[in-house]
Amino acid sequence: MWLLSQIGPLHYAKQRNHLERDVTMKGLYFQQSSTDEEITFVFQEKEDLPVTEDNFVKLQVKACALSQINTKLLAEMKMKKDLFPVGREIAGIVLDVGSKVSFFQPDDEVVGILPLDSEDPGLCEVVRVHEHYLVHKPEKVTWTEAAGSIRDGVRAYTALHYLSHLSHGKSVLIMDGASAFGTIAIQLAHHRGAKVISTACSLEDKQCLERFRPPIARVIDVSNGKVHVAESCLEETGGLGVDIVLDAGVRLYSKDDEPAVNLQLLPHKHDIITLLGVGGHWVTTEENLQLDPPDSHCLFLKGATLAFLNDEVWNLSNVQQGKYLYILFID
Repeated sequence: MWLLSQIGPLHYAKQRNHLERDVTMKGLYFQQSSTDEEITFVFQEKEDLPVTEDNFVKLQVKACALSQINTKLLAEMKMKKDLFPVGREIAGIVLDVGSKVSFFQPDDEVVGILPLDSEDPGLCEVVRVHEHYLVHKPEKVTWTEAAGSIRDGVRAYTALHYLSHLSHGKSVLIMDGASAFGTIAIQLAHHRGAKVISTACSLEDKQCLERFRPPIARVIDVSNGKVHVAESCLEETGGLGVDIVLDAGVRLYSKDDEPAVNLQLLPHKHDIITLLGVGGHWVTTEENLQLDPPDSHCLFLKGATLAFLNDEVWNLSNVQQGKYLYILFID
């Protein structure tokens, strides 16, 4: 997540009256070239239409987080449009609700994630969204905090709760713990009473992780490329291996075959399999992961499981997403 935008701090009543008078407003969209190599951002006027769908909510946007646009996924899902909305993680105030909306009413403070096929951009004064993509915002959470944490929060909760069944006393290796996803995952793991091990990609990241309270069991500094992650984890767990691994990508080949600097800091897939304990869970973000028969056999002998963390998993079912968001903010 590389930018956070907060809609101006005007008095709510004045804003609402102003919005109700406006017929059109501007929203930010991106346009992809025919070669799919260049992206252009444009402001487009859109009508401020009333809520006509029964289960939709009309929302005044107070803050919107901008995440990287996954053009590859849009192409794979064959979502071809001239203009794509920009900004999907939003927080705001409910202005109006459809006749069948049961969870919200006007003036409620909410936060959510717009679906991939949303017609409205998050970077707009008012959006319309199905109620299943929203949850109530806790009173003590600010607009920017809500919009800025919802995406990685859902990812972290999905990985730990649904994909790896985290419980008290388990050991968890969270790669790149100083990232947005990593910091939330560490806090959720500590909340469940787990023992956390994490990797740091720089001295600044290491210092950040060492300041966590409760403290992280071990911070592994991989910035110089000399520390062996598998050996460190086995040493920390008395040779048993960790129960859960949340990676931030893995190397599929040797370092000579993958010269990119960012790949050099990632563990090899064999290291992950080595440090995984019996009955362990490996949750990976590597969509092109390839396992050879010996790798699969090793996982079989350990009774381990492998799960893929899809960044857009909440788009598969809007009902399921609503459940994820609700649990995340009340847990």
